[in-house]
Amino acid sequence: MTNPNQLISIIIPVFNESESIRYLLDEVLNVMQNNKLNCELIVVNDGSNDNTSTVLDELTIKIKELSVISLRKNYGQTAAMAAGFDNSKGEIVITLDGDLQNDPNDIPKLILHINEGYDLICGWRYERKDKLINRRIPSKIANKLIANITGIKLHDYGCSLKAFKKEIVEDIKLYGELHRFLPVLANIEGAKIKEIKVNHRSRKYGSSKYGIDRTFRVLMDLLTVWFMTKFLTRPMYGFGFLGIISILLSLGMTSYLFIIKLLGNDIGNRPMLMFALILGIAGVQLFSFGLLGELLIRTYHESQNRPIYRVRKIQSTTND
Repeated sequence: MTNPNQLISIIIPVFNESESIRYLLDEVLNVMQNNKLNCELIVVNDGSNDNTSTVLDELTIKIKELSVISLRKNYGQTAAMAAGFDNSKGEIVITLDGDLQNDPNDIPKLILHINEGYDLICGWRYERKDKLINRRIPSKIANKLIANITGIKLHDYGCSLKAFKKEIVEDIKLYGELHRFLPVLANIEGAKIKEIKVNHRSRKYGSSKYGIDRTFRVLMDLLTVWFMTKFLTRPMYGFGFLGIISILLSLGMTSYLFIIKLLGNDIGNRPMLMFALILGIAGVQLFSFGLLGELLIRTYHESQNRPIYRVRKIQSTTND
């Protein structure tokens, strides 16, 4: 059930959304008021170069719940979300796009599930209203790839409509363009995650900010989060394992060549000799990377006083 005393922070990153933002804020406020939910609206203006700043200046005067964070330039959606997270005060944090494609009427449903004990609720655009070729098909492929590699089985990683518990937001550190992988980052922090179907609407104003280059960025970020998921606290397990395998293969080949040499055969022109040498050098380097990674990870955790675990709750029985 919803709690009218809870403060809900609603974060909306915008870039050149002057035509839609006024309607979106009206919709959000109506939904929150109709459901008797206490909220703060945080719009992050990510360096818009249209009329968005002027519109937001006018709305700030009219809407008491509204705060506007204006970034100095266009840093991207990840930085805009991070700015919103850092300035939010609510117990529950909601994120949604500023293009009117996310439906604010789904917000109470997300809050309901958060209050059932989940840490992150992800929206699933079950009937997506985007173009098939350049949006829906690439998105479906990317979602399958991310789910298989990370092991977190969600249908829609790209939906901006999400609800977070505040403590999860505080644990997540966003860099680069990792906003697409918020469920993965939350899972690293031990979050309890659920996905629910949400409404998706056709774009009425403006144009999409994403191009085909987004696919390559997703692939590069996917490699980053895969490594973080598997080896964030144990990089030696990744680099060291590969290093040991390379060294053992090199030793095996070298032993074989040594026996061949003892039998009187010439090994100087054999490609295997060069391959064994390369494997040996690579193995030593990979093992060294693992050791350096361990030192860096320890420095990272200790310098930030960051624990390697997260506590959900502590229960005890006290006897008088």
